[in-house]
Amino acid sequence: MAERVKQHSSKARGRPPLADDDLVDEIKAIISEMPTYGYRRVHAILRRKARSESRPWPNAKRVYRVMKVHDLLLQRHTGAIDSRRHDGRVAVAHSNLRWCSDGFEIGCDNKEKVRVAFALDCCDREAIAHVATTEGIKSEDVQDLVITAVENRFGRINTLPKPIEWLTDNGSCFIAADTKSLLRDIGMEPCTTPVRSPQSNGMAEAFVKTFKRDYVSVNPIPNAETVIAQLPLWFEHYNMLHPHKALGYRSPREFLNRQTEI
Repeated sequence: MAERVKQHSSKARGRPPLADDDLVDEIKAIISEMPTYGYRRVHAILRRKARSESRPWPNAKRVYRVMKVHDLLLQRHTGAIDSRRHDGRVAVAHSNLRWCSDGFEIGCDNKEKVRVAFALDCCDREAIAHVATTEGIKSEDVQDLVITAVENRFGRINTLPKPIEWLTDNGSCFIAADTKSLLRDIGMEPCTTPVRSPQSNGMAEAFVKTFKRDYVSVNPIPNAETVIAQLPLWFEHYNMLHPHKALGYRSPREFLNRQTEI
C-alpha cells in the first residue's frame, strides 16, 4: 500500500504546461507594432486573431505569465494619480446621444507644431472625425469637424434625425457664436464643461492621453507634413484595432459591428 501511495504521489498532477514558444513569437509581433500595449490589450489582439482563424486562444492569465517570464510587461506606472474632481458622467448607454470634442498639440522634431481637434462618440468611443492644422484651431476648423463627423455617421443630411449633445471645454473655437449657430442649425445641442473644470470632459482627455501614448510617442514625427499625413492612419488604427477596456477590450468598430448584430 505504502509503495502504491509513493508511486502515485510522484506523478505530476494536472495538465502539462503548454509550450510557449509560438505564443511568445505572437506577443513579440504585437508589441513590436504597438510597444505601449499591456498584457490585457495584447490578450485582446491574440483573441481577435484566433477567432478570425477559428482556433482557441490563451486566457489572460497565461498571457500575463508568459510576458512576465520573458520580461515583456510594461513598466508599472508610478506617477501621481490625477486627483482633480470630475463633475458628472460622460459615458452614455447608446451611440449618437453625446459626442465630445477637444484639441491637442503635437510637437515635431523640427520644432513645428501640429494642432488637432477630434470628435468622439461617448458610447462606442469611435473617433468619428478630426481636423489638423499648423495654426491654432479656429471656429472654422471646428465647424468643418462637426460637418465631417455628421457626414461620416449619417451621410449628407441637413438636420440630424435626433439631437446629439456636443460636449466641449470652453475654448474660444468651441464657444464661438458661429460654431454654436452651426451646431443648432444641424440639430446638435452645445454643452460646455464648467469653467476651470476641463476634466469634466474626461473621455476626451483620456483619448488624448491614449493617442499620444500609443501613436505619437512611438512613431517618427520629424515635421508637420509627416505628422499630418500619418494622422488618418493612426485614427483608423485606433477605430479598427485598438482594444478599449470600457468596450470589453473590443475596438470601437468591433463594438459598433456587434451592436448592429444584436
